[in-house]
Amino acid sequence: MPDDEGHPEVAEMELGKVLAALADPLRRRVVRELAAGPHGEARTCSSFALPVSKATVTHHFRTLREAGLVRQVDRGNSRMATLRRDDIEQRFPGLLALLTAEEARDA
Repeated sequence: MPDDEGHPEVAEMELGKVLAALADPLRRRVVRELAAGPHGEARTCSSFALPVSKATVTHHFRTLREAGLVRQVDRGNSRMATLRRDDIEQRFPGLLALLTAEEARDA
């Protein structure tokens, strides 16, 4: 059962939800940027400079959180997002490597 913030447990992470979350190029970009950063790095949602409204940014991060791709915590008046790298690798081995390979291929 997801926690109070909507983060699913590892066993509850569903491939369909993860793939649906990653179907959007802006959400893939967020995951790739977090994957490229240091392990455990926490970033504010605004640090990604997504070219959409604040409400749409909120929607994108809720989708990523509910799929189990990021963990969000409140820090003062902002939310910090961290990639659930270990959980993703445990549940879907190789998925992050595919995403980073996509970025390298598109560059």
